[in-house]
Amino acid sequence: MSHTDKRIGFVLLSNSACPLPSTRIAVLNLFPLLRAAGYDPEIVFEPADATETPDLSGLTERVKARGCSLVFFQKVHGPSVLTEMRRLRDIGIRTVYGVCDRIDDEIVGATDATTIVTEFLRQQHAPELRERIHIVHDGIERPDICHPHDGSAGNTPASRLRAVLVTSSALETIPVIGRLPRHLDLTVVGRYPESPSLKQAIRGHLKRALLQPSQPGLGTLRSAGFQTRAWHPERVYADLLDTDIGIIPVDTRFDPLPGRKVSYWEVKSENRLTLKMALGLPVIASPVPAYLDIVEQGINGYIARSRAEWLDAIDALRSPDHRRQIGLAARRTVLERFSMEAQARKLIGVFEKLLVGAEQPA
Repeated sequence: MSHTDKRIGFVLLSNSACPLPSTRIAVLNLFPLLRAAGYDPEIVFEPADATETPDLSGLTERVKARGCSLVFFQKVHGPSVLTEMRRLRDIGIRTVYGVCDRIDDEIVGATDATTIVTEFLRQQHAPELRERIHIVHDGIERPDICHPHDGSAGNTPASRLRAVLVTSSALETIPVIGRLPRHLDLTVVGRYPESPSLKQAIRGHLKRALLQPSQPGLGTLRSAGFQTRAWHPERVYADLLDTDIGIIPVDTRFDPLPGRKVSYWEVKSENRLTLKMALGLPVIASPVPAYLDIVEQGINGYIARSRAEWLDAIDALRSPDHRRQIGLAARRTVLERFSMEAQARKLIGVFEKLLVGAEQPA
């Protein structure tokens, strides 16, 4: 293939100047690795504000003008997206759809290949489409950072555990666990105000104090030892290292996606799990399907399905030696399998298969 044949256009979910984590992890982090492999990645569309349903009018003309031989669509969908995908196919430009938490047979059928983050999600698509769906995981961003396992994390008495929960929302309840055990302190890192005013702090405190569980298995964040932190892409690592264990409790009630028999939580990627495991942090998690192929119970982490199982796992991890053993095993499990380099190789494999096929005579 010539240099021009290796020019790849990327349609982004969010703007590269202020990308969503998914854009950074699934696309932008891979650009240097693609260039090292001889590819020429180029952004052909990025929205001013993040959107899954952009207006892509004129994309095909822009792609042709820039000499791209393949276009990668990151998680976008909708009528305008489908129109441009079909126009590109009609003129012989290959297309790849990259997705992490959505089931869309129409778009998979309209593109030459789809990259998806889990085998579970692949299996939710129509059987006749699965052959064109390839697994490319979210790559680990900071393999150089590792938990010290020297007892310095958390600054809490030896009889207590300090846990961290990283979320994309501003949780007011803790799924499954409910009220925190007396020996557990919890920091929730999520979509909270960076520096809340006194009025906001009081309002948030009153809201938590008055909020009652809406369903069995949910408890309010009014327990002693609870604090919130605003998420930041760099500071999150300090928040993770300043703790003893990571937790990923998920509300696993049946809440199906439109027209599907699976719930939204079931199609989540491994990213929140592998982020913590790569740091060598012992993790307890709910049974998200993507996690089940990674966690070996009591060896490199814990899967907990009920409050009783959560409390048992938390109790087991009160031992510093056990935490260290679990954490180091977790790190060994994910470092290579979910490295950015491994994911770049998988993505390049998809590109090469399509581009070499495009060169074959009809």
